[in-house]
Amino acid sequence: MTVLDRRRVLGWRSRRQLLDRPAHAADPVAVVRRLLGVQAQVGSYAEHAVAARQAVPDPAALRAALAGGALVRTWSARGTLHLLDPAQAPAQLALLAATRTWEKGSWQKAFVTLEQLDAIRGAVCDALDGAPLTREDLVTAVAGRTGDPDLAEHLRSGWGAVLKPLAWQGLLVHGPGDGNRVTFTRPQWSALPAVPDAARLVVPAYLGVYGPASAETFDQWLCRGGTKRAALRGYFTTLVAEGLVAEVEVDGRRLYARAGDVAAMAEAEPFDEVRLLPAFDQFVLGPGTADPTVVPPQRRAEVSRPQGWISPVVVHGGRVKGVWQRDGGRVAVEVWEPVPQDGIDAELARLPG
Repeated sequence: MTVLDRRRVLGWRSRRQLLDRPAHAADPVAVVRRLLGVQAQVGSYAEHAVAARQAVPDPAALRAALAGGALVRTWSARGTLHLLDPAQAPAQLALLAATRTWEKGSWQKAFVTLEQLDAIRGAVCDALDGAPLTREDLVTAVAGRTGDPDLAEHLRSGWGAVLKPLAWQGLLVHGPGDGNRVTFTRPQWSALPAVPDAARLVVPAYLGVYGPASAETFDQWLCRGGTKRAALRGYFTTLVAEGLVAEVEVDGRRLYARAGDVAAMAEAEPFDEVRLLPAFDQFVLGPGTADPTVVPPQRRAEVSRPQGWISPVVVHGGRVKGVWQRDGGRVAVEVWEPVPQDGIDAELARLPG
């Protein structure tokens, strides 16, 4: 088993996450593809996350990619809205659908029964056989097709939760904006891959950006630990047996990396650039705030805030060394460890208005 130096691993990881702003990061689709999606609960944060990896920020190009179908917006990892590459989305959704979270009694008690969900699924598929529909139009169509007016209320009160299972089954995605109103449409793909095939794609892709990592860390990123243990263990055991994934050691921890990346990790130079990354950035979400190599454990509460808020962070040396926030017309930066001031100043000058 190869023993890897943490600073070299963090340098490798920073560059794999495009924090060195290489030329190909000018393409927003390439950024989203590399990161396996960009969280887009708030559109401006997604734009900043992509721009933070571009030598010349170009939010208009990201919007154009989404409007033109080169990217899609849907519920994905951890049940949150993400921008995804349509070529990658089916595999990621297949692993989320495999968790079958909507079959749990607690989920059905909080939202709808399996029978009601089946009715909603059929009605949504029929309703989206045409032009994109606004949220209210889809609610009306579902109620009309099922003949159950109560379903409309379920959809309005638990909108995201009730439709997430359909998104994970690859049946709907967000459509083009209609003013300030969200729309929904059918996705570009016709079917999701089989779960073993999906795992063979998604696990190595994740490790190729956020590795080395444990199977549990991967599962927290994907679905907050929702994969059955036997299935999760099987994903990694199979990939190791096939030679696609290898076990490595970092700071005494046995972790997984893509086999083809181990030599590059061992030789990578530390990454000493400063980056100011937005709230909910993949740099933090990928490994999770529990990763002590990225977020100092004693500072975790300042990064992972109440109500699921992930703070904007100051990154230096491949680690979170502070947080920042807008305070009226200025930006307040708080660092816990020494960070080059000229690097902070350069990043402040790049922040979108």
